[in-house]
Amino acid sequence: MKNLTKVYKINASAARVFEALTNPDLIEEWSGEPAEMDIRPGGEFSLWGGDIHGKNHLVKPSQIVQEWKEASWEHFSKVTFNISEKGGITTLEMIHEAIPDRNFLSITEGWDEYYLGPLKEMLEEEEEE
Repeated sequence: MKNLTKVYKINASAARVFEALTNPDLIEEWSGEPAEMDIRPGGEFSLWGGDIHGKNHLVKPSQIVQEWKEASWEHFSKVTFNISEKGGITTLEMIHEAIPDRNFLSITEGWDEYYLGPLKEMLEEEEEE
């Protein structure tokens, strides 16, 4: 099992970044795929039509902690999003723990290409309008 930390600087408010991570309509907008999200503690989520799923353990504007799993994985991993804003720029730190070794490269690329990269792009395009 491996761990991964990525930090994104997003030209958008922390509130908007939080909303883009938790609102199923916005998730569908940046991902282009079906999403379900119950942000209550213990609430379940499903992304990419169930290819990624899990439970929310903590959901507050400054931090989201999820039990997170790809459909083919045997065990759940843990994803933590830390959200902070300074001067109109939001820092989004993503910590993904207990990634199966065989999936580490695809997960590393996936965060940038399919998840947080498109989220950042969508939010920054909104800011330009």
